Amino acid sequence: MWNQFWWVIFPYLMLALFVSGHIYRYNTDQLGWTAKSSEFLEKNYLKWGSILFHVGVLLVFGGHVAGLLIPKTFTDSIGISEKIFHASAITTGGAAGVITLIGIVLLSLRRLTVKRVRLTSSFTDIIVAILLLLIIAMGVYNTLGFNLLAKSDFNYRETVAPWLRGLLVFAPDPSLMKTVPLFFRLHIILAFALFGLWPFTRLVHVWSVPLEYFKRSYIIYRSHRQISRHAPKGK
Repeated sequence: MWNQFWWVIFPYLMLALFVSGHIYRYNTDQLGWTAKSSEFLEKNYLKWGSILFHVGVLLVFGGHVAGLLIPKTFTDSIGISEKIFHASAITTGGAAGVITLIGIVLLSLRRLTVKRVRLTSSFTDIIVAILLLLIIAMGVYNTLGFNLLAKSDFNYRETVAPWLRGLLVFAPDPSLMKTVPLFFRLHIILAFALFGLWPFTRLVHVWSVPLEYFKRSYIIYRSHRQISRHAPKGK
């Protein structure tokens, strides 16, 4: 029963919230569709934390796509052995995870310890910071601590990856998750919880790409002297 709930019902419930929540938020709160810049409140933590976190997240996302959505049979067919793939995942994925973890630690410290930032933070801001910290920390542990240091023979490409691909085509097999280690399962559950919470937080600013800037007209600035010289006489 619980296996069915966590690996079939819960993921679909969170994904449904993710989609419907974004539609609702966009139609009811477009003015709140922003990251609410707080740079003027504190800059040191923000400068390094934001750069490391955003660069790390992009690298981690690419690693997850390669590791979870590309089947093992495909990499085998192009000559990438499981040993090479595993070593590459640990080195590049581990490095990307550490970068992201340092970034989120700095941003979380900023939000929780800098008084002016904390006072302007909402409850959902705090929850998102804690969730991200837990998800990323578990991901780093799974990659470096569990796979590398503990030298486990667990292969997520034979369990988690096919389960996720099945989930995306509406044919999930929850039995694949029975042998998955605890921290891998917690990492996945918290990640889906974040997806469900996403539309109701400032994370929605991720989708606010200012494409209109590429086609808008140039803004011309003139000094007061230039305006006075070109103004009609008698006025």
